[in-house]
Amino acid sequence: MTTDTPNPQKFSKKIYIIGTVLILILVAMPLLTIRNADFGGTDDLASETIETLAPDYNYKWITNWWAPESETESALFALQATAGGLLIGYAAGYWKGRKNRAD
Repeated sequence: MTTDTPNPQKFSKKIYIIGTVLILILVAMPLLTIRNADFGGTDDLASETIETLAPDYNYKWITNWWAPESETESALFALQATAGGLLIGYAAGYWKGRKNRAD
């Protein structure tokens, strides 16, 4: 016995545009509504929390073996993000191709 499953309906361009606009609004809303906010990183917050909870904690037991300049650090971070995006994109395309080939 075979069951015929209908093909999934693709979304129209209008839906994609509306979704993109909504995402942009959600991302921009905190930047526009919260004036003079300090959007710091988690490293700063973690350091402050450790200093508050354990003021005698010695963090000098770990050191960086290499401290690049800020431009180099930004470039390495961008390279890491690009490599991760390519890996995720390749895996998604590979699995999608396997699924289409199996059908």
